[in-house]
Amino acid sequence: MRRPAHLPLEGEVRADVAVVGGGLAGLSAALELAQRGRSVVVLEGQRLGWAASGRNGGQALPGLACDMAEIEAQLGLGDARRIWAMTIEALTLIHARRDRHRIACDWQSGALTVAVNARKAAALQAWVNRMAEVYDDHQQWLDPTALPLHIRSARYAGGVYDRRSGHLHPLKYVLGLAHAAWQAGATVHEHTAVTGIERHRNVTLLRTAQGQVLADQVLLAGNVHLAGLPGLPATPAARTMPVGTYVAVTEPLAPAQMDALLPTRAAVCDNNFSLDHFRPTADQRLLYGGKVSYSTVTPPNLAARMRVHIVRTFPSLAHTPITHAWGGFIDITRNRAPEFVRLPADGAAGAPIYLVQGFSGHGLALTGLAGKLVAEAMCGDAGRFDVFSRLRHRPFPGGERLRTPTLVLGMLWHRLRDLL
Repeated sequence: MRRPAHLPLEGEVRADVAVVGGGLAGLSAALELAQRGRSVVVLEGQRLGWAASGRNGGQALPGLACDMAEIEAQLGLGDARRIWAMTIEALTLIHARRDRHRIACDWQSGALTVAVNARKAAALQAWVNRMAEVYDDHQQWLDPTALPLHIRSARYAGGVYDRRSGHLHPLKYVLGLAHAAWQAGATVHEHTAVTGIERHRNVTLLRTAQGQVLADQVLLAGNVHLAGLPGLPATPAARTMPVGTYVAVTEPLAPAQMDALLPTRAAVCDNNFSLDHFRPTADQRLLYGGKVSYSTVTPPNLAARMRVHIVRTFPSLAHTPITHAWGGFIDITRNRAPEFVRLPADGAAGAPIYLVQGFSGHGLALTGLAGKLVAEAMCGDAGRFDVFSRLRHRPFPGGERLRTPTLVLGMLWHRLRDLL
């Protein structure tokens, strides 16, 4: 259950740090900074967890949305190993915060990555072998005879089981993190959209409808919902695109029925480019995601469209009612690696602004670590933040008018590759 809402900002306040965005990255940074004695103000345009942080599929996984080969190509194997290790740390951080702050968020251990055909199974097995050899990361390969230990669906030709990963109720976790940040001393304002940013030599001014914040440092953690904000740096904004993602949940299933689908209650995603992902909820519903929109248009008849994905995986659910279906927007980068930005990048005079974005649908764990890395950087230790900030990102092609049509065509090509 939600705690009472935090009141909108009224008047002018002064803070060491202003955080724009009340999701996982922003609240993580706020918590870390408040624990270090900084005065922190969090500005959320809607309610805490309103966007992707509270609406996502709830899967907490290591790694990035892109393959580690992308990181190796840019940064070399040494830094790629550092980044992989930090993504494992991101999982550990979830557990540490759950325990320390008593966040009840329905954690369930275990996650599967599955392949829909023999070719993709071979690629998945090769990935598992390389991760063990190069990254010393060992996950359990499951051939088709072993898959029924965790999932009972004829759709899949192989899979990987990771006991470190798992799933949770994302909104419960976000609200627990927000309460921890508030208890540590952070001030939180909901329904306080930032309407403009003004950068001065030693301070940044954030304007809202009924007030303003003067801050020594700023974190922008609003992802696609910051688009068009006056004063937002134009170049980083052009390097992400909004993508609609959608999920549906069934009515509660009998325990025996869930046992016949997911006996170990693991989360599942496939290794397609446009992937399906699903998990059981604490009240024994099946939550299934598998529909995306690259045109920013929400598909009509969403529940019916989601049923097609559910039945393709679990035919026995053909007549099981779908009680809820919803969606929202994530931000993706061209290479699907996250972007960490510090402005000014060269350390020149001016109040620093940090920006984290582009988690590309793989951010439940990593956004929490991103907030911690921003806090480290703001407190004078930018070493780990800068590993990520060295990743290069390019704007999406097509300019302002043709970016979305170009993306739609590109994603159609990837979908055709999945089908073939």
